[in-house]
Amino acid sequence: MLKPPYRDTPDLRQAIIDTCLDMNRRGINQGTSGNVSARAGDRMVITPSGIPYDRMTPDMLASLPLDGDGDPEGPYPPSTEWQFHLALLRAKPEMHVVVHAHPVHCTALSINREEIPACHYMIALFGGNTVPLAGYSLFGSEELAAEVVAAMAQRSGCLMANHGAVVTGETLEKGLWRLEELEVLARAYILSRTIGKPHILSDGEISDVLGAVKNYGLKTA
Repeated sequence: MLKPPYRDTPDLRQAIIDTCLDMNRRGINQGTSGNVSARAGDRMVITPSGIPYDRMTPDMLASLPLDGDGDPEGPYPPSTEWQFHLALLRAKPEMHVVVHAHPVHCTALSINREEIPACHYMIALFGGNTVPLAGYSLFGSEELAAEVVAAMAQRSGCLMANHGAVVTGETLEKGLWRLEELEVLARAYILSRTIGKPHILSDGEISDVLGAVKNYGLKTA
């Protein structure tokens, strides 16, 4: 298991591909709609655009400077969503990974332009009493990157209007774990609304949880 700080090596690139394959196996993404990036020194390594994960090899991944000063390197263009990947890694130096996908339940809420309220204490895993909704902008645009960074200023995940979901992670494993937890949360919230009116936890109740979950979750040591 690779541990940050990551370096741009074939092992890191393969681990990114494996994360993508795992994302599809777990049913939280479909086809090539998702993308994964990792901080590697002063650069970002990211999946290329439009290549099926089962045909992807480490040399196909793209690399971009984190400061945004320079062209991508690699035989294929980076994911069309590289703008918000880069913006999140720059805005959150404590995070080393960005994972984006179109999980069905997260996407359904995003189509309704809804955030996820404090329907379950696990909402605290994302840093507050909601999983916010980033406003809609064209995929791959600077405007979308700005929307995502603003929505996630105090969060480690958000929904993206009429689009999907994105999370940050301290490691590749935690990024994938966090996205799966987000999809479970979205699914539970949607299901709860089919059988009645969800009870939303108070700010005080979530504040208690925020203190209790600091060391909760996937252990990668």
